[in-house]
Amino acid sequence: MDAQQAKFLADYFANLLETESKTTLRVLEAVPTERRDYKPDPKSRTAWELALHVASGDLWFIDSICDAAFNWDPEFEKRVTAGVSTTGEIVEMYKREYPKRIARLRSTPAAQLAKETDFFGMMKQPAVLFLGIANNHGIHHRGQLAAYLRAMGSKVPSMYGGSADEPMQG
Repeated sequence: MDAQQAKFLADYFANLLETESKTTLRVLEAVPTERRDYKPDPKSRTAWELALHVASGDLWFIDSICDAAFNWDPEFEKRVTAGVSTTGEIVEMYKREYPKRIARLRSTPAAQLAKETDFFGMMKQPAVLFLGIANNHGIHHRGQLAAYLRAMGSKVPSMYGGSADEPMQG
């Protein structure tokens, strides 16, 4: 992959990720703080653990792609969510931090985005191609969290069409 191709893909994904972040915010906003410890099974994460993972994971992936280096830092989530203890606070943190990551992605040099990058020994490919995995990761965990909402007494926002709580308007 050459630098021009990498820049094209980064611009495409930056637009896509911006759109997805609006849906992520709607799901995060729907998490009732007073029910944040809900989990459907003892093996499941709590709603709050998922909310923190969704928000911090989106940031971590973009940082890693821009750095062309995936380094596991078990303290990253704790650092970026320090002091966050309510739904309103996680929403504000995400609204503040995610646009910074999109701006960083857009300003990352094309050669850096084209750089072959190792993903924990599982695969090597140009850094920009990991934006697809970043997008899928966020959607996957956002879907998990959305599946908790109704059982928590909240409403499920529309995502890619209407939901029972927010039907499509014609």
